[in-house]
Amino acid sequence: MTQQSPQVPSTEPELSGVRNFRDVGGLPTVDGRRVRYGALYRSGHLAHATVEDAAFLTGLGLHTIFDFRNSADLRLDGADVALAGVRHVNIPLSDPADGAEFWRMVRHGDLDQLRALLGDGRAAARMIRSYGAIVTERAAEHSRLLHALAEDSLPALLHCAAGKDRAGISVAVVLLAVGVEPEAIEADYLTSNDPHRRYLFRRAVSTPAAVSDEASALLSPLFDARAGYLAAAFEAIGRTWGSTDRYLSDGLGLMPGTRERLRGRLLDEG
Repeated sequence: MTQQSPQVPSTEPELSGVRNFRDVGGLPTVDGRRVRYGALYRSGHLAHATVEDAAFLTGLGLHTIFDFRNSADLRLDGADVALAGVRHVNIPLSDPADGAEFWRMVRHGDLDQLRALLGDGRAAARMIRSYGAIVTERAAEHSRLLHALAEDSLPALLHCAAGKDRAGISVAVVLLAVGVEPEAIEADYLTSNDPHRRYLFRRAVSTPAAVSDEASALLSPLFDARAGYLAAAFEAIGRTWGSTDRYLSDGLGLMPGTRERLRGRLLDEG
C-alpha cells in the first residue's frame, strides 16, 4: 500500500489567477525514496496570473516553465505572464479534446449537438484514445522534457491549459522515470478533481441549456481527471514498448546515466 506523504509546511497558496497549482514533492518511489519538495511543480496556465501570483511563483526560484499548450490554447487564453529570471519553454502537445471545430461545438452547440458529439460515452472514449495517443505519438517531446530536467531545468513548473491532461501525462512520465509508485502517480493525477483546481470553462450561449444539468453531464468527461484516462496512457506504453523500462530507453532515449542524474535531481537522499 502507498504510504502517506510526510507532513510539511504548505507551499500551495490561494492563487487568484492560476488553477491547479501544486508541488509534486513527497510522492514515494518503489525503492523507498521520495520526490524532493521544491523541485517539480504543476499547474494550469499562467496567462491570468495576478501580480501577487507572479510574485509567489517568482519566489519559488524556478529555473524553467514548460508550457504544453498549442497555438489554439494561446489564442484562447493568451500567453503566460512573464516571470523575471525564469526560462519559458513551449513544447506543444495535442489537446485530448483536439480540434477547433470540436471546441466550437462544445462552447456554442445546443443540447442536441452536444448529445451527438459527447453522448453515449463518446466524450470519455475520446479522452481515452487521446491519452494513449499523446504517449505514443509525443515521445520526442517527452524525451526533450526528461533530458532537460536531468540537465539544468530544475526547479521546474509543468503546465498546460487546465494542468490536468497534457501536464498530467507529462508529470506522470517524469514520475515513472524516477520510479514513483504507480498508485502515487494516480493519486497525484486525481487531485486535479478538487473543486478549487478545476478548469473554469464557460459555455458561450446564453440559454438555460448552456448550464443545464444535462449539458454539465455531457461535458464532465472532458474536464474530469479519471483513473481510466491515465490507465489508458500506461496501457499504451505496455502495448507499444512492452515495459516502462523499454519505453524510457527505446521510446524516450533515456540512458541509464541520464536517468540516474534525473533521479539525483528530483529525489531526496533516501
